Amino acid sequence: MFTSPEWSPWGKVQECDTLCPGIYLVSTASHGGTMVAPEMISVLSPAARKCGMRQNGWLCFEEDSEESIVLRELLDKKLWEIPERVRDKAAFEEDINSTLREYHPDYWRARQAGLERVANRAAASAFNRGPEH
Repeated sequence: MFTSPEWSPWGKVQECDTLCPGIYLVSTASHGGTMVAPEMISVLSPAARKCGMRQNGWLCFEEDSEESIVLRELLDKKLWEIPERVRDKAAFEEDINSTLREYHPDYWRARQAGLERVANRAAASAFNRGPEH
């Protein structure tokens, strides 16, 4: 269904791993990042979309700090799992979060606010249903 990218903002793609359909981790001779196919951009939150750069319809996230945005979004939406080869999954996830807090504080605040809204809606819904009999 999706065709992996051949070119990236960082040059010709030499390696390409699928994170989930339409979302790829790419490497070039000198750099890399994550590329999101046009059909998959809507999977990302508006806050995440603001952080990427567009190239030929793709939304691209540079590997040094922006890539963490895509990984966080995919983990939150359960569209990607931390690979088995990663021994300390909690530390890996904290590295993602730490990168986001440091380099993308606006995204982090938007994400946290969204999580709080979801939790508040769930609590209000449970309250409105009343005690179970």
